[in-house]
Amino acid sequence: MRDTRESRLLLVLLIAVAFALITVDIRGGEDSPVDGARQAAAAVFGPIEDGLSSAVDPVGDAVSAVRDSGERHDRLAELEKENAALKAKLGSDDRNRSRLAQLDKMLKIAGAGQYGIKGAEVIAIGAAQGFSWTVTIDVGANDGIKRDMTVLNGDGLVGRVTTVGPDTATVLLANDPDFTVGTRMEAGDELGFASGQGDRPLRVELLNGKAEVKAGDRLVTFGSQADKPFVPGVPVGVVSRVDPSGGDLTRTLYVTPYVSFTKLDIVGVVVEAPKKDPRDTVLPAKPKPVPTPTVTVTVTPNANEPVDGQQQEQ
Repeated sequence: MRDTRESRLLLVLLIAVAFALITVDIRGGEDSPVDGARQAAAAVFGPIEDGLSSAVDPVGDAVSAVRDSGERHDRLAELEKENAALKAKLGSDDRNRSRLAQLDKMLKIAGAGQYGIKGAEVIAIGAAQGFSWTVTIDVGANDGIKRDMTVLNGDGLVGRVTTVGPDTATVLLANDPDFTVGTRMEAGDELGFASGQGDRPLRVELLNGKAEVKAGDRLVTFGSQADKPFVPGVPVGVVSRVDPSGGDLTRTLYVTPYVSFTKLDIVGVVVEAPKKDPRDTVLPAKPKPVPTPTVTVTVTPNANEPVDGQQQEQ
């Protein structure tokens, strides 16, 4: 349509009619005179709008997804961070529970033996002073630690202090080949000397070559003069093998130590020896034997077999 005076007048007239229809429709409400026309238009153009809506909605959804993806990504990252923090907390709680259990067990041993101990944490492992099996603990001279003090944990004998610094100390572990400790057999009182063999059982030479010893017997430390380097009564281990007695002056045993030297964490340095030898009182309670189940077999006579030696009638 060309832009003429007539076309402009027509446009103004159409706009005026449109406003008039809108006003009549609003005032008429449900009884509006243009309601029929509206319904007819809806019947004609409704399917077209629905088709267009179906075609446009996925695009709208995609746009919304792109628009909201940043928020969802941030929320996911936040949830992942919270999850990681929770796992770390649970892991930390598990570790703390483990360490508290170790400390509790060690305090029970100290109480049973009447040992005055200084708690410590293993902070390093290695040949710091040229030894094969050593650990470094986080207490030293400033904590009252001195050379040749006994070191134990909740299981038994760990080793002895060899080098002391202001705030740390080196402990020679009981399984080191250069380690030797006097031992005493439970109940039988047979004396001997235990030596470390690395990751193998301790080797014990009993002074009595004819001593009656068997697998499962237990040993504790005999103690040293003036309780240096070893206090008495600390659990050492359980006999796992006994060499045959060949008439030698000594008898050789192999002992599985109570302490796991590759899993050390909380330990205690004995800074005050017991007033009297605790003997065997520090040893753990012996496990109760598991009863062997008894099986009773009941034989049921077969109906086809003879009863009381007589053949059944055919």
